Amino acid sequence: MNSRSNTSLSEVLYISHGGGPLSLLNDKGHIKLVDNLKKIASIVEKPQAIVVISAHWEEAIPTITSGESPSLIYDSYGFPEESYNIQYPAPGHPILAKKIFNLLKNKGIEENLNEDRGFDHGLFIPLKIMYPDANIPCVQVSLLNTLNPEQHIQVGKALSELRKEKVMVIGSGFSFHNLKAFFGVFPEAEMAYRYLYKSEAYRS
Repeated sequence: MNSRSNTSLSEVLYISHGGGPLSLLNDKGHIKLVDNLKKIASIVEKPQAIVVISAHWEEAIPTITSGESPSLIYDSYGFPEESYNIQYPAPGHPILAKKIFNLLKNKGIEENLNEDRGFDHGLFIPLKIMYPDANIPCVQVSLLNTLNPEQHIQVGKALSELRKEKVMVIGSGFSFHNLKAFFGVFPEAEMAYRYLYKSEAYRS
């Protein structure tokens, strides 16, 4: 991670956003996560824009949010009512979205712009902790639903050009994020997960 004294390239971060909205609900199990996200924001140079690749958005081809004022997608279930009143009115960035479109196109990658798609909790949960003023324009880019590693590496190489323009790139999820598969192999983990988070219907 670069410090403020070395700002030739913007940061690329891979972070966990925790269990649904729990990091914003004073959950004791998320204290270290919240502290670390705040610390990151305090030691890296504030970006001019942020691109987030969230574990919660998959498409057949890379898809890019291009709206000016994206809404929030409350895509976690079974949590307290206040979870669905969280606000993070960060602006979109249509010009940056088009730039990303062209970067991918120049690499021979088929892609799509989506003006209507909002920001899911893989974006607004960690960024509300890191940059609570919601004044940094954001763009979200989908994963490919094939989850093909080589294809994602090619997308990453294209996005790396953004680092020269004070655009932070964030991968938001976890080292293993397929909870359905995880619970299928370790059913006892699902029982523990539901007990800890008191969620009967949460799905990744």
